[in-house]
Amino acid sequence: MVVVAILAAGRGTRMKSSLPKVLHKLGGLSLVERVLNSVDQTQPIRRIIIVGYQAEFVKTAMAPIPNIEFVEQTQQLGTGHAIQQLLPHLEGYEGDLLVLNGDVPLLRPETLSNLLQTHRENQNAATILTAHLPDPKGYGRVFCDGDGGKKFVQQMVEDKDCTAEQKLCTRINAGIYCFRWQDLAQVLPHLQANNAQKEYYLTDAVTQVSPVMAVDVEDYQEILGINDRLQLAGAYEILQNRIKNQWMAAGVTIVDPSSVTIDETVELYPDVIIEPQTHLRGSTIIHTGSTIGPGSLIENSQIGENVSVQFSVITDSSVAAGVRIGPYAHLRGHAHVGEGCRIGNFVELKNTKLGTKTNVAHLSYLGDTTTGTKVNIGAGTITANYDGFKKHPTTIGDNTKTGSNSVLVAPLNLGSNVYIAAGSTIAQDIPDDCLVIARPQPVLKPGWVSKKQNEMNS
Repeated sequence: MVVVAILAAGRGTRMKSSLPKVLHKLGGLSLVERVLNSVDQTQPIRRIIIVGYQAEFVKTAMAPIPNIEFVEQTQQLGTGHAIQQLLPHLEGYEGDLLVLNGDVPLLRPETLSNLLQTHRENQNAATILTAHLPDPKGYGRVFCDGDGGKKFVQQMVEDKDCTAEQKLCTRINAGIYCFRWQDLAQVLPHLQANNAQKEYYLTDAVTQVSPVMAVDVEDYQEILGINDRLQLAGAYEILQNRIKNQWMAAGVTIVDPSSVTIDETVELYPDVIIEPQTHLRGSTIIHTGSTIGPGSLIENSQIGENVSVQFSVITDSSVAAGVRIGPYAHLRGHAHVGEGCRIGNFVELKNTKLGTKTNVAHLSYLGDTTTGTKVNIGAGTITANYDGFKKHPTTIGDNTKTGSNSVLVAPLNLGSNVYIAAGSTIAQDIPDDCLVIARPQPVLKPGWVSKKQNEMNS
């Protein structure tokens, strides 16, 4: 059995924010959400978040996530003090305790599984995660004796207390621990705050139990913490490199990875091409053969096979196979585009469903509209779907064509095989097989220009 405890009580003053540090977003998820996701493979029986600064705010933000417990640390007196708050909540518990930091969001699930497995196989009282840093300055060093690949911790020394020789050691304490709870519970009440900060440190508990082993993480970037906005940006870059490397290894072409961002929740199929300055967000799926970008944003949308999207924005929508979109199109509000359609320059679709092989080539807005197949929407066609109080639907039948600068006043039903003459305003239902002309007769005033010029010159 394992219980997970996440330290999330700190304020994070270097973030210069009223928002608790652990709630700052990294790639669409808060820091503490990412830490929670990293423990799934360990199958904890309980997940406890230790809160302090703006505790109620953190609890509210985490409320949608099930099976989380909160323990409050009313005074932030160090990591050891935080874990002391668990004593009444884990009374009688005989399993292991995995301690994580809510501001260390890049841990891989496999790393924590390995830490827990090593801890159990060796029946350790404590097992700590360590890393070799290229520049360990400022970090406490961990000194180990090895036996058959096992690393038994002999000493932990703060950077300021290291001798010149000890500073040559690059192994540092990552602040991630796995304890046998019964051993830890015996020493927690006896921790001392004999330091300049007058805080109780969990590292002191590590030195009072035995045996203790270290597990080196292969990629030291996993244990990097977030203390300010610069480090937050650095963590996002690391996260993005992981994601993009994964997809390129899986057969996706990313033309300029440095200009592209992709959320972890995105799913890409082989032979997708991502052009520069493209951003993929949320629960987006892009199927084989599609080219997205350059300069496009796709969010919470499904894109079929062999689709082309250029300089366009698609949110909360779906696009079937063989569709061409852009440049400068905007699909939103659950737009659904059928196979073989063309959505062209400066077209906006909102809550609209287009039948197969329908074209909306340029300068049009369709809102709350449903079309049949092989419909052609002329340049500048607008659905007037909002009366100032409610939105109203428009339905357009198969093979219907609207002329340039048509206005369709909803609610409206246009039949199949209807032709709307250019410049028409349609405010009544139209049956099948009609030509509709709804233009005012022009008023001509011969000689008006000459007369006006003479008046201005006199």
